[in-house]
Amino acid sequence: MYSNQKTQIFLLHFAGGSCYSFDFLKNYIQNSFEYHALELPGRGKRNLERHLFKKTDAVLDYVSQIKKLRINNRPYIIFGHSMGATLGLSVAKKMEEHSDPPSLLIVSGNPGPGASYNDKVRHTLSDFEFKKELRSLGGVPEEVLEDEDLYNYFSPIMRADFEILEKNKLSEVGLVINTPIFALMGDQEETVREIENWQLYTNGKFDHQILPGNHFFIYSQVKTLAKIINEYAVCSLVNI
Repeated sequence: MYSNQKTQIFLLHFAGGSCYSFDFLKNYIQNSFEYHALELPGRGKRNLERHLFKKTDAVLDYVSQIKKLRINNRPYIIFGHSMGATLGLSVAKKMEEHSDPPSLLIVSGNPGPGASYNDKVRHTLSDFEFKKELRSLGGVPEEVLEDEDLYNYFSPIMRADFEILEKNKLSEVGLVINTPIFALMGDQEETVREIENWQLYTNGKFDHQILPGNHFFIYSQVKTLAKIINEYAVCSLVNI
């Protein structure tokens, strides 16, 4: 029934990311999927728009983007890394409420709502402390932190995204979707042992896999990541 149509994939970026954050993955999956890397306002192709600071606004923004890009009843999956995983859960729930659920939610670099979180509030830190935090998290090029102009552009984006995550941290606790969830984490991540926490958030099938690497293992495990996305997307479509 779907053999002549590509499955759509919607990618939700990590904190500080943009629609370009998954360019490293695009060439490995675009032959199998209709590829859509989304982004929140204030960065990338939407850099002239005002940042969002509330989780509910970010979720609704993503839902609006997906609804505009949906084609008929073509199957689709959502992939979110880190912040994108957190928001992806609520996005999937909203899409279920709109009677257009994804066939699969893939979450990576995130142990799920209610797991052990760092209680630090990063979005209000001084620039000196904020840079220390960004260095500890990784994923931010040192030249961005050292160049005043680059940092002044990048910092408001990161602060806005951290504010989205750090306010109402546990707002997703108790939220359960019917969409299957597949979770991925790097074996060097502090909360990797809690990856099965995601099972609490779906009535559907749950599976997980741990790959070598830190929070940004997605960059060093590109081929493996692409293979997993392809394989689990196929499995999820079989069950439609």
